Amino acid sequence: MADALAEIRTFVVHPLDDVRHGAHRVSGASFEDAAMTFVEIWHPAPDSDGEVSVIVQEDDTGRRHCFRIDMGSGATEPCS
Repeated sequence: MADALAEIRTFVVHPLDDVRHGAHRVSGASFEDAAMTFVEIWHPAPDSDGEVSVIVQEDDTGRRHCFRIDMGSGATEPCS
C-alpha cells in the first residue's frame, strides 16, 4: 500500500487560456492522469474543435506539460 501512495504526486492544472482563475490542485500518478482528473472534475469549456488544452505543473519539480484533450473520445496528446 505504501508503494502505491508514493507514486501519487501533486499537480496544479489550469486551462491554457485561464491561468489566474482556473487553476486547481489535483493528485495523480502522471502528468496525463492529472490532466484527465482536472477535466473530469472541473469541466472546462471545450473550444470549437471539442478539445480542451490544459497546462499541468508538478508541485515538487515545477516541470510543466501542455495537453490537448478530446472531450468526445477522451484522447490526450501533447499540445503542438
